[in-house]
Amino acid sequence: MAQELPVVDSNWQSQRLKILVIAFFFCGIFLLAFGGGLFLFRSTEETPDIQIVSPASSQSAEIIVHVDGEVKNPGVYKLAWDSRISDAILAAGGLRPEADNSRINLAAKVADGQKVYIAKIGELVSQSIGGSAGQITGQSEGQIININTASQKELEALPAIGPVTAQKIISSRPYGAKEDLLTKKVVSGSTFEKIKDLIVVF
Repeated sequence: MAQELPVVDSNWQSQRLKILVIAFFFCGIFLLAFGGGLFLFRSTEETPDIQIVSPASSQSAEIIVHVDGEVKNPGVYKLAWDSRISDAILAAGGLRPEADNSRINLAAKVADGQKVYIAKIGELVSQSIGGSAGQITGQSEGQIININTASQKELEALPAIGPVTAQKIISSRPYGAKEDLLTKKVVSGSTFEKIKDLIVVF
């Protein structure tokens, strides 16, 4: 006697296949969403904080001043833009014992191209060098000149520099150091001594 084979319902198989397809579809969406969320979370964690840096302002610039008189090392110095007379004196090595401390305004601000003059005790300071000890000269007196960029008129304002010498200074540019004025034979030794504290090179 022949054995009967079980009858397979084709509709059930079709429905089962649809269910499997739908299940796989939703599993795929879930995995994609989970993976995308994990990637975004890790990217957020690994991204460093962004700092906005503003362009350098004029407040970060340096100024050049001439410190003279009763300081240990008179000369031309670069200082921060907001420096005071106390900073200029410190840059010049401090005060000499003969300096008149009572007339020094240590809190006064200095500006680019100006001169700080420290007087001796009992010294009478004329208006041409600042008016009083520890004060700053005006731009017309003691102005610091960059010999690489100064105009003919600015150079002629230096002691012992006339139109001819000023033109020689301009013609012999550029200078790597102010002593180049001597090595290039632009000025004499005596003239250089008069202007060396009033000139810079940069």
